[in-house]
Amino acid sequence: MTVTAPEAHRQPGRGRGRDLRRGARAGGQGPHGRGRGQKEWHGHSAGYQGARFAVLTVWALLILVYGLAEPDTFLTTGTFQTIFGSQQALVFLTAALLCTICVGEFVDLSVPYVFGLAAMIVPVLNVQHGWNVWLASLVAIAVATACGAVNGALVVRVGVNTIVVTLGMGTFLLGIALWISHLTAVSGLPSSFSKIALLDVGGLPISFYEGLALMAGLAYVHLATPLGRNMRFVAANREVSRLAGVRVNRLRFGAFVAAGLISGIGGVIATAATGGFDPIVSHSYLMPVFASVFLGTAILQPGRFNALGTLVAVYFLATGILGLQLMGVAAWVSDVFYGGVLVIAVTISTLLHARSS
Repeated sequence: MTVTAPEAHRQPGRGRGRDLRRGARAGGQGPHGRGRGQKEWHGHSAGYQGARFAVLTVWALLILVYGLAEPDTFLTTGTFQTIFGSQQALVFLTAALLCTICVGEFVDLSVPYVFGLAAMIVPVLNVQHGWNVWLASLVAIAVATACGAVNGALVVRVGVNTIVVTLGMGTFLLGIALWISHLTAVSGLPSSFSKIALLDVGGLPISFYEGLALMAGLAYVHLATPLGRNMRFVAANREVSRLAGVRVNRLRFGAFVAAGLISGIGGVIATAATGGFDPIVSHSYLMPVFASVFLGTAILQPGRFNALGTLVAVYFLATGILGLQLMGVAAWVSDVFYGGVLVIAVTISTLLHARSS
């Protein structure tokens, strides 16, 4: 039984914590709080098991359709190397967004722009100002982490609305990136630096495995550690979590800092892969990031934000868009695809919540 705040007030401290934990295990965390009904649905319903793998089935069908329509271009090693080897930036961005979403901060709009500023700082310092590329990378990561800390301080400590803070921060950081780059793309990083992103490992760039390791680490933390359990508690109910002894504000602040750190690392790896960066590109990541994260709630753990489901969603969307492009559909299809998937994913998440309740 999920504990409500009035019930928690009537129980001693340890009892509150035990009941909260019992409620969280029964319901878990997602876009909405959960009750005991979800546990029963998870454990015994064939519908739940089908929902877990529905998107994987659609992915397989998508590959089949594209393969039949364009066998000479789609069913090639190069196509699948493109799908799995070109999504490193999106993987890191979705991981950063998951950090805040998993503590109940659902709309961090600054993540792509923190990423973009970090990616811009490296070539500006190295190419235009002669800094050592590794030192420039450390500065970029530090700046991105500081941006996350500022977001956290304003949202958690001051109490400013998350959308207002992160939208304003994102716009501010985009302006800074345009300023330091003089409104142009900056390239010319040392070729040796690209190895942190492009070193070939089994036919795929090492950045693919870096993203895989990052998502696996997030999944482990969220599902198998006390930190992850407390994050689920906070997302489900902040006040009850606070009554149970969880340091709610510290977790929320730490989530914003972690989002900034991951965005910074992702930005450095992205700029290493391309040898430079164009600050305007930051805009293009916003919709794909949210579409992937929300679609992930319909995969493996329906109704919950989860790292492995998000990882699958990233490559599912990449497959859909690349297949359409190979079939000759115009470039605008990516916007339609991502926008449509975001609406559908949120709808699915809402329906799963209603079903579990």
